[in-house]
Amino acid sequence: MSATTAGATPGTPLGSYAPATSTTPTRARERVTYDRALVHSVLDATYLCHLGFVADGQPVVLPTLYARDGERLYLHGSTGARALRHDGLPVCVTVTQVDGLVLAKSAFHHSINYRSVVIHGTARRVTDQERARAALDSLVNAVVPGRAADCRPANAKELAATAVLELDLAEVSAKVRAGGPNDDPADLGLPHWSGVVPVRTVNGTPLPADDDGTRPELPDYLREFVA
Repeated sequence: MSATTAGATPGTPLGSYAPATSTTPTRARERVTYDRALVHSVLDATYLCHLGFVADGQPVVLPTLYARDGERLYLHGSTGARALRHDGLPVCVTVTQVDGLVLAKSAFHHSINYRSVVIHGTARRVTDQERARAALDSLVNAVVPGRAADCRPANAKELAATAVLELDLAEVSAKVRAGGPNDDPADLGLPHWSGVVPVRTVNGTPLPADDDGTRPELPDYLREFVA
């Protein structure tokens, strides 16, 4: 889907999402971007989001898996959650990657380097079984690329117990903080270490299940994933 057909309005730069009231921050506006490529890069680099909605008048935030398919997110949930059984659920989805711990001379200026995306919209239930299966394959592959072809797909009972939601990327913004500490000039001479501690996620060596009697060789896609 092109930048002119989803999330863009006349006057919006090509490759950008249109700012909206829900995606315009009240502080640190210099860190906000609506760049489509950057938003996609943040979403594609991980697979865990926080899904926020209101249920029975109370705010609820659930950590859950997601996958991006073009200008749409697929989200995974349980039909045991009443709110997820209904179509047309107003939601807020957030994705955050921590890149570094920023240690300043003063406690006030400590921070983190991060990349984040916030999406507002109305999530819809995917009720067609074939579309739901395809969405679940996308979710599995978002965690480990190639894994969906190397496991048993969901059966009818499992599909009935799984809530698959789709959310259009329309009201979207990204926020980025990079660089070192922003110390006050008066604090620069203080004898405290300052700088950035990089933070990275590393995939470890795969450990076979204790009950895996078949003992298959480590598949190539998994070998490449952890390399």
